[in-house]
Amino acid sequence: MQASNTKKLILTIVVFLIINFGGLAIGGLFTGNGATSDWYLNMNRAPWTPPGWFFGVAWTTIMICFSVYMALLWYRVENRNFLLGIFGLQFLLNVGWNPVFFYFRNVLLGLFVIVLLTFLIGFFTNRYWKTLKLKSALVLPYLIWLVIATSLNAYVYLMN
Repeated sequence: MQASNTKKLILTIVVFLIINFGGLAIGGLFTGNGATSDWYLNMNRAPWTPPGWFFGVAWTTIMICFSVYMALLWYRVENRNFLLGIFGLQFLLNVGWNPVFFYFRNVLLGLFVIVLLTFLIGFFTNRYWKTLKLKSALVLPYLIWLVIATSLNAYVYLMN
């Protein structure tokens, strides 16, 4: 890879990092004390719910990997408008889950949002696997976490 291409890739990774971590920050504004609120703590939660500190570690890892994935994809796809469209939808669903679940306390709608997000990331994984080949593994932490998070949300909905 040429130096100019490397610089472009690094800049693109940084842009996606800013967007993705910005989304986490926006979502966090709507979470407030949601995970430590009496409302959430008094719910029946799944026995496999990870400790609170794990969520920060998971999302940091996911967003770093997803940002690199998106930057690599950016230079390999022909239809960037489509890529931006599904990335934007992913962003809205990801950011939107926090206010739906924690601020509005709508567990069923939260489940709907996270199921859509899970399917969308599954779509990313499937659609672009041939494009990035093994580098597509960068999106797998996101997909795996969403499957777990969906199960946590579903448990809260079914048991409360």
